[in-house]
Amino acid sequence: MIASLGHIPVMRDAVVGALAVRDGGVYVDGTFGLGGYTRAILAAAPGCVVWAIDRDPAARPHAEAVANDFPDRFRLIHGCFGAMGRSLPGHGVHAVNGIALDLGISSPQVDDPVRGFSFLRDGPLDMRMSAEGPTAADLINTLDEQALADVIHVLGEERHARRVARAIVAARAEAPLARTGRLAEVVRAAIPGAARQQARDGIDPATRTFQALRLKVNDELGELAAGLTGAESLLAPGGRLVVVSFHSLEDRLVKDFMRDRSGDRPRPSRHLPAAANDQPPPTFRAVGRKALRPGDAEVAANPRARSARLRVAERTDVPAPTPLEPGGQP
Repeated sequence: MIASLGHIPVMRDAVVGALAVRDGGVYVDGTFGLGGYTRAILAAAPGCVVWAIDRDPAARPHAEAVANDFPDRFRLIHGCFGAMGRSLPGHGVHAVNGIALDLGISSPQVDDPVRGFSFLRDGPLDMRMSAEGPTAADLINTLDEQALADVIHVLGEERHARRVARAIVAARAEAPLARTGRLAEVVRAAIPGAARQQARDGIDPATRTFQALRLKVNDELGELAAGLTGAESLLAPGGRLVVVSFHSLEDRLVKDFMRDRSGDRPRPSRHLPAAANDQPPPTFRAVGRKALRPGDAEVAANPRARSARLRVAERTDVPAPTPLEPGGQP
């Protein structure tokens, strides 16, 4: 039996409820993983259809199991969810009733040391969600100190980024950094009071650096920005966009997008001529003013859920903006 049958993704019931799944609807699970959201959506309404997207080749056996259990109601697209605005129309899907995005990495990805995501289990410094492109080891061993510090500071929000980058450059001068365990050791040694920090808040000092590298390797923020605009172009009026994020950079991007597209923009000064009419009509309507959080019981059962934030927006009937091509032309 496929392991995904026992897997419960973060805030699963809240996600399905926010999607308002209905019989005959068409839904997109943009981050298929083990298929937890997909199974819940398909079970919620007998006549609905799910198109799932995942760039990880390891998702294929779980997709085959879902296809066997829900024949003719499920299809997997191998690729990045950021390309959904192009890939789904390429399969004849031009309008959908709901899109769910879970921006966290799956437990098997974290728990498998060969994938190189975790500082708790020694493995090769890979971190790629797919099997393509540069690895974390490539970045660690080729970026100059300033570029490395910028990545760690911006994407990891690590205040000791310069110290960490300096320590990495010194360590790789002795021998290339190729293992997660060695990198974690270097990072911990570079951060002042690392042991006290971990004892105080329970967070490993290597966490932020590993997050930064993972985001960089997989271009996760660029993928998210593209996915949000792709969702805007695909959702039918009344369709729901539901996003679960796990750290502040992702959540801020989602929140700002939903606020901007729902017309919740900063108002001009009352002393200036009225310019509000220059703003485009909203393509989304916010569903709830604040992000939803997992309940205490879920966090107790799955500590990885503790940082989850769920945001929801509903599509209006205003056409999506025409995307600009390179050079600025629509």
